[in-house]
Amino acid sequence: MGPSSIEISGLSRILRIGSLVEIKTSRGPELAEVIRLDHDIAQCKPYDNRASVTLSDRVSARGELRYFPCAHWRGRIVDSLGRVADGGPPLRQGVLAVSVAASPPRAMARRVVSQGVATGVRVLDCFTPLCLGQRMGIFAGSGVGKSTLLSMIARAAAFDSVIVALVGERGREVREFVENTLGAAARNAITVVATGDESPMMRRLAPQFATALAEHFRDLGQNVLLVMDSVTRYAHACREVALSAGEPPVARGYPPSVFSDLPQLLERAGPGTEGQGTITGIYAVLVDGDDHNDPVADAVRGTLDGHIVLDRVIGEQGRYPAVNLLSSLSRLAHLVWTADQAKAVRELKRLVARFEDTRDLRAMGGYLPGADPELDRAIESVPKLYGVLSQSTSDAASIDAFREIAAGLSGSI
Repeated sequence: MGPSSIEISGLSRILRIGSLVEIKTSRGPELAEVIRLDHDIAQCKPYDNRASVTLSDRVSARGELRYFPCAHWRGRIVDSLGRVADGGPPLRQGVLAVSVAASPPRAMARRVVSQGVATGVRVLDCFTPLCLGQRMGIFAGSGVGKSTLLSMIARAAAFDSVIVALVGERGREVREFVENTLGAAARNAITVVATGDESPMMRRLAPQFATALAEHFRDLGQNVLLVMDSVTRYAHACREVALSAGEPPVARGYPPSVFSDLPQLLERAGPGTEGQGTITGIYAVLVDGDDHNDPVADAVRGTLDGHIVLDRVIGEQGRYPAVNLLSSLSRLAHLVWTADQAKAVRELKRLVARFEDTRDLRAMGGYLPGADPELDRAIESVPKLYGVLSQSTSDAASIDAFREIAAGLSGSI
C-alpha cells in the first residue's frame, strides 16, 4: 500500500469500488475514492495530495460523484471536481446530473458516422479529414507542436460546444494555453484542468469529467468537440492508482487495468443515438522518447479511428504543423473525399515518398535531373506542397484545402 492510500474499517459492506467517502479531518472534510475492497477494510485514495488524515478520523459514505453542468459553464475553467479554477464567480448548476462512470451508447444503437467536418487546417482537411463523431489521435513527442495543433482544431466553426481536458500540464502553461493558444475559441469552451502537481486521482478524474460534460451536451443534440491533452498522462495517473491498489505491473510498469481503462474512456466519444448529437474526440498521445511502439500509444492507436503523427524532424525543419503525411491516416477519409480528391491524395503521397526516400542521395549529389521524370516532378512540386501546408495559429483558417493546394502547385503536377 502506497503512502498516499488510506484504509477505512466499518464501511466495506455499503461501499463499492469507485464510490466516494468523506473523511472528517482536523482541517475539514476530505474526499477520497474507494480503489480496493476487502471484507473488513476499504482502501481509499484521497483527491488531495496534502490530505491531513489521522488515525480514528470519522468517515461517511458519499455515493457516486455527480455534476450538474449547464450552458453557462462555457468560457470557464474548472478543476476535476467541478470547482471554479479561473477565479470567477461560482458556477451555475444545471438540472440534469452527469456521472463520470457513464457507459457509451450500445454499438447497434449508435448512428453511423457520415458527415465530414472542416477543421480549417489544410494538412488535416486534405490528408486526414475528420467526420463528426470520429475519434482521432495526435501522436507526438514533447515540444513538437501537438498543443498548438489541438488549439487550431478547437477553433473550427462546425462544433456547438468545445470541451478541453488539460491533464498533467505545467501550471504556468494553463493560462497561456487558454488565453493565447485557444484565443477566441476559449469563449465557447469548458476547460477542465488537472496540473502535474495534483494528485493522480485528480489527473485520472479530469478526462472522465470532461467526457461526461461532452456526453451531457451530446445528449442535448449538440455536435461536441472533445480535446484531451494528453491521454498518456491519464494512463500515468491510472497506473499510479492501480499500483496503490496492489495490481502488479505487466508492460513497462503498467498494470493490466490501464489497458481496460483506456478503451472504456475512448469509446464514450463518437456518434450518439437517434436524436442525439456527436462527440468528435481529438486525443493527444505523448510518445515518450518518440517511441511510437510505447504500450499506451499502441493501445490507443488500435482503439481510435485514425492517427496524426507529428514528426520532430519535420518540426526541426521549421514546417508546422509538423505532420508526417506518410505515417498519418484517417480511417473515415473515404466518407469525405470525392473520387478525384482520393486520387489526388494518393498522387501527392507518392511524390512525397519519392522526395523523402531520395533526400540523402540528392544531398550527396548522386542524382542528375532528367534521369527519372517522376522524381523530377517530386523535386519540383513537394517543396511547394510543404509551403502550402505550413500554417500557424495567426493564419486565417483554410476554406477549401484542395483548391488552395491546387493553386499552390499550379503547373507542378
